[in-house]
Amino acid sequence: MKFPPNYLVIVLLIFISFTACKNDNGDDQVEDFKAENRKGLGRSAADLLSNDTYQGLTVEFVYANGFRPRESTINTFLDFLAARVVKPDGINLVETVISAPQGAPFTTEEIRDIEDEFRTKYTVGDEIAVFVFFANGNSDNDTETSVTLGTAYQNTSIVIYEKTLEELSASQNIDLGILEINTLNHEFGHLFGLVNILEDDIHTDHEDPNNSKHCVVQDCLMYFETSNTDRAALQLLMNRSAAPEFDPLCIADLQAKGGL
Repeated sequence: MKFPPNYLVIVLLIFISFTACKNDNGDDQVEDFKAENRKGLGRSAADLLSNDTYQGLTVEFVYANGFRPRESTINTFLDFLAARVVKPDGINLVETVISAPQGAPFTTEEIRDIEDEFRTKYTVGDEIAVFVFFANGNSDNDTETSVTLGTAYQNTSIVIYEKTLEELSASQNIDLGILEINTLNHEFGHLFGLVNILEDDIHTDHEDPNNSKHCVVQDCLMYFETSNTDRAALQLLMNRSAAPEFDPLCIADLQAKGGL
């Protein structure tokens, strides 16, 4: 069979066009792939707590050498999750060791950049994923009288200022394990939507009017000073033998979102 002289050119152009479209779609898929983990704080509360959409939960701990949380902290944290989330496929913990990021003290935007560079686990299929970075530096929000222990800054993103926790533990004689689990559980509480982050909690009268999105009950895990520490809060932490737990109203709010 004879083909017109421009046949090869036509085929080549069609192939090039097809390849270009394929690459464009691939880039879109990459962005869409991360979109589920780039929502506002509290937006995935029900997804984390219930099994309506996701049957499993993966938590990725990211840290540089020397900043891994204590083994006891990890075990207590997994127990904390198991007591609150409904995930028939289980809870999976992944640990990723990275080179120590430079530029501390860190802004939230810098923490986002670190996440974008080093996060390996994203929400896929029927498994939702959470990123937790144990920072090798302090927060740029720290002052002479107050320090930030951790921050939940997206729907599935947390930073724990591990360097700050270690410094507090050494200077104030506070058990590092209590500081770690106190901060980690508190920030996860914000991922769960506490307190009234999206103004959809069934109980709103326990939200602190002076410190929004925190619980007014001093013994509750979601009390303001459990994550942003001044001298008064340090005294509270020094006197604790264990990290605080959710108060009954916080638990009721979690259960209303499908949790335990």
